[in-house]
Amino acid sequence: MAIETTAGPSNPVWVRRSGTKTFTGHNPRGASVQISASGVEGEYFTPGELMKVALAACSAVTAEAPLARALGEDYDVEVRAAGAAHPTEKRYPALLEEMLVDLSSLDPVARERVLTVVQRAIDGHCNVGRTLM
Repeated sequence: MAIETTAGPSNPVWVRRSGTKTFTGHNPRGASVQISASGVEGEYFTPGELMKVALAACSAVTAEAPLARALGEDYDVEVRAAGAAHPTEKRYPALLEEMLVDLSSLDPVARERVLTVVQRAIDGHCNVGRTLM
């Protein structure tokens, strides 16, 4: 029996079962990610972890241009996303993000300007964050 759904006009991704409680997610460019239910041992992401990775990645990608302009192409950044699922409602009531980037080479005025530009970019252009928050 096939269940037909419409994924939308563009950017299709798909998930196929690879074993008991394990799946592989794919995109049309050939990338894949291993997915499992909570509690499965191994190198898998749970769907909730993938949602947090998507949020952190969206912020990192969106902040790329202003950070590279301010710090140079070789800057380092780590974006963390966290949040616990509600124990009975099966949802994430809040997700928190933290961006770790060394701005010590900038004077205080430039530092504030970069922080403002990065926050505006994320708030205005991070589709994942705008969808989840």
